[in-house]
Amino acid sequence: MALTISIAMCTYNGSRYLPEQLDSIANQNRVPDELVVCDDNSSDDSYDLVEEFSRQVPFSVRLIRNEENVGSTRNFEKAISLCRGTIVALADQDDIWYSHKVKMLEQSFLGSKEIVAVFSDAVMVDEACQPLKRPLWSSVRFDSDEQRSVQAGQGWRVLLRHPVVTGATMAFRRDLIGLLLPIPEGTIHDRWLSFLLAVAGPMALVTERVMQYRKHRAQQIGIEPQGLKGRFHQAVQRSETFYTEEIEFLLGLRERLETLRTILTSAEVVIAEINRKIRHLENRLRLRRGSVTRISEVFREVRNRGYWKYSAGWESVAKDLFIPGR
Repeated sequence: MALTISIAMCTYNGSRYLPEQLDSIANQNRVPDELVVCDDNSSDDSYDLVEEFSRQVPFSVRLIRNEENVGSTRNFEKAISLCRGTIVALADQDDIWYSHKVKMLEQSFLGSKEIVAVFSDAVMVDEACQPLKRPLWSSVRFDSDEQRSVQAGQGWRVLLRHPVVTGATMAFRRDLIGLLLPIPEGTIHDRWLSFLLAVAGPMALVTERVMQYRKHRAQQIGIEPQGLKGRFHQAVQRSETFYTEEIEFLLGLRERLETLRTILTSAEVVIAEINRKIRHLENRLRLRRGSVTRISEVFREVRNRGYWKYSAGWESVAKDLFIPGR
């Protein structure tokens, strides 16, 4: 079964790192069939860099410039919608792909017609491409138990608890675009896409680190702090807005899944779990607002395992017991 592979890339004032990423795509041992680049009205020479690149490579490069800035989610939505390949791989402008990444993604899809999406681990690097202490999956706390759950077809349960899929590591079948788009305003694209794909079917893991994921100050979206000290500081600073935004995201997913009940056989089960997580978050939000029955409410969530199904386990219990509301 032959596959055609499109890469959907978004650029915005990325000229500092973009040449390295473009070179890494050109040097793939299985080159893509097309690269679709949507430039979000950059004020630097990102557009010109891609235009020059397009004249040097043997595959199709389709370059589109937005007349005005639309933001990363809308820009990725546009790039994805323009892809023609049977597989769509997402790419950030500031990473570096190892030469076998596209081949590894392709092999995962060729291994099973049932696979709807693939995502990989990555080496985390700083601005100068120096490796950081933790690789990507470790940084998002995607442990071996959760990896087994994804491989067993329960990826949506993992993703309901917390996001573990970084868009730049992911590829999916283009014939599912109708389920995925449009993406609600204000929603992070990779979290939305990965969850719906996990509901649509099994996801495959590439456990090898097939790219470098670059962390730098100019990133629009980055990895959250993962050291205990960093997570505690984040928890202290976290306001009610975090919980309300999480609930809003889940309501958006629920609304989309309601329209897909006749298409996705697992939609009913997933909607029920989404409703349970919403109630869990609403309970935690009330605690942030200073409930006088804090201890009894926390232990009710402990008894029903809500902290382990939908939050970070004992770490979240400690936050709700000891960190005052803001």
